[in-house]
Amino acid sequence: MKMRIKIFLVSLLVSSLSWAQINQQKYAEYAGIADSMFKVKKYNEAADNYTTAFSYYEWKATPNHRYQAGAANAQAGRMDSAFYHLNRMISRDLFVDTINLINDAYFAPMHADVRWKASLNTLKAKQEVREKEYDRPLIATLKEIHHTDQLYRQQLDSIDKQFGMNSNEMKAHWKKIQKTDKANLKVIRKILDKRGWLGADVVGGEGNSTLFLVIQHSDLKTQQKYLPMMRDAVQKGNAKASSLALLEDRVALGLGNPQIYGSQIGRKEDGTYYVIALKDPDNVDNLRASVGLEPLAQYASYFGIAWDLEQYKKDLPELLKLISK
Repeated sequence: MKMRIKIFLVSLLVSSLSWAQINQQKYAEYAGIADSMFKVKKYNEAADNYTTAFSYYEWKATPNHRYQAGAANAQAGRMDSAFYHLNRMISRDLFVDTINLINDAYFAPMHADVRWKASLNTLKAKQEVREKEYDRPLIATLKEIHHTDQLYRQQLDSIDKQFGMNSNEMKAHWKKIQKTDKANLKVIRKILDKRGWLGADVVGGEGNSTLFLVIQHSDLKTQQKYLPMMRDAVQKGNAKASSLALLEDRVALGLGNPQIYGSQIGRKEDGTYYVIALKDPDNVDNLRASVGLEPLAQYASYFGIAWDLEQYKKDLPELLKLISK
């Protein structure tokens, strides 16, 4: 009897995992359709597909999809649903600035609704509490670092399209990026070594993300040095688990090991992208969900990758060779 019970429990576990993977795949499928509808301003269709996607994911959603679901419903005139998504964003601090919300044209149809003022007041109250202990001079410093960190990287795509990824122009541009990264890292090192990994309650959401960005863009030795500090920061609520996952993957690959969360994307000579070697492809979506990342199929689609788990596992031996070189 004990053996039969044990077999049943194992079967139940396998069945549950399979169902979870199916749900995440369905989420990615319908969220992708919703994104496409949103881009062409078919807001009713977008709202419907976001709802379907969330239903497959225990009514959870990535921050971007929650935002777009609220925007789509607002544009479609579905005010009850629009306020549902808006208030969920506010309660989870996905909207951090009152002015940004007021100026967001997607939510303009909600302004005439009596519920708008209440939502706005809730956001203002949360913002006042959140910003009470802000180190504003440091926030200004981090804001400038964030700008310089992203400035040249945002130009990579246009340079690639105009000159090619192996062109002299691209190489010269990467030298600019490396020079900027070096200067930014010098400042961030001093902050981390003196004050530790500061949370959003001290340096704001963007400032907190800037600490991660600069370390993420640093050399392997620096990443390894600050990885334990960031792990501790996540435990204390001073850094995002989703950001830590990206750094964990960077370090793993830097050491010649497969990545865990599938955050790192490679590019072939022909210009197509691929998911760099994974440690556990079968469970990657469960691992991603545990740190608040969207399903891999959805993430991969941003790079034009059609995620096929079974094919990926067949390709994995060759992908592992690429990271061991």
